[in-house]
Amino acid sequence: MISRTKYPVDEKTIRRLFKEAGLGEAETVTPLGAGEYNAVYSVSVGEKEYAIKIAPAPDCPVLTYEHSMMQSEVYWYQKIRDNTNIRVPEVYFTDFTRTKLPTDYFIMEKLDGIPLDKMDFSKAERKDADRQTAEFAAQVHGISGDRFGYVQNELYPDWYTAIRMMTKNLLDDCARVNKRSRRGEKLLALIDRHKSVLEKAPCTMVNFDLCPPNILCKREKDGIHYSWIDPERSFWGDKILDFVCLDATHPLEKKTGVLASYNAAANTPVTATREEQIRYAVGQGYLALIVETEKYYRYTPHHFGWWRNVFAGLYLYADAFRVLRK
Repeated sequence: MISRTKYPVDEKTIRRLFKEAGLGEAETVTPLGAGEYNAVYSVSVGEKEYAIKIAPAPDCPVLTYEHSMMQSEVYWYQKIRDNTNIRVPEVYFTDFTRTKLPTDYFIMEKLDGIPLDKMDFSKAERKDADRQTAEFAAQVHGISGDRFGYVQNELYPDWYTAIRMMTKNLLDDCARVNKRSRRGEKLLALIDRHKSVLEKAPCTMVNFDLCPPNILCKREKDGIHYSWIDPERSFWGDKILDFVCLDATHPLEKKTGVLASYNAAANTPVTATREEQIRYAVGQGYLALIVETEKYYRYTPHHFGWWRNVFAGLYLYADAFRVLRK
């Protein structure tokens, strides 16, 4: 998708970067994926397939949590690899010096597979895919931390302090482009109202982007195999927020299939208590503020992404406020 954050790089430059990384002579270079933030290219060297991911230019306006986000992505790939059995790409080369290219980039394994939302499933296979996605969430929630927030920004002693500052940063991001989010300001006040609930949330890895395009599916003789890409928006926080993306059109208490699959694999079950519903609603509100704010940085009203974000934000805010105002 068209986005103002994507940093275009020509084929000659990519060939040079591969050679300097010691990975050989690139044979084919083609744009890859439908992402909306980084530029990604598929590169073949002999029989091996790679992906090179290139961050926005250093002078490109981005949201506060997106600063140095590529370094965070590499960090989370390692956490997943070290602590779960989830298949993620191997990272072969990173360069955050901005000497060979004016921005950050890294080269990784290109995993074979079709995004979950593009896969042709039978009814039984689709049910198994949903189970597998919930199990992925359970596995990453087994990765625990002791400080909350984005590793590329600042970490805080509890979830209330972290989510309050994460929300405040987005409001500041709005202000930097001369915009104001009144709904975001209401969300901040409601976070303060529910401080005592939020302070009790345990600290785990949260992906917050566990969406079908990030789950790759490959059909083999013994069944469908799954892998996971793009953990760049992960943070240390409240695991309940990952349920915002799982079965996204239903409130937490009605995600019965997701909860059953998750609880079968998780160390600590989620049962949609009133406190968990509050924490879930805060996650909905936070995502609403992200999509509301990022449209100013990535799109214009002539882009599909602008209006998709407008309507998604309105839906998420309405659901969140319905719970948080009780």
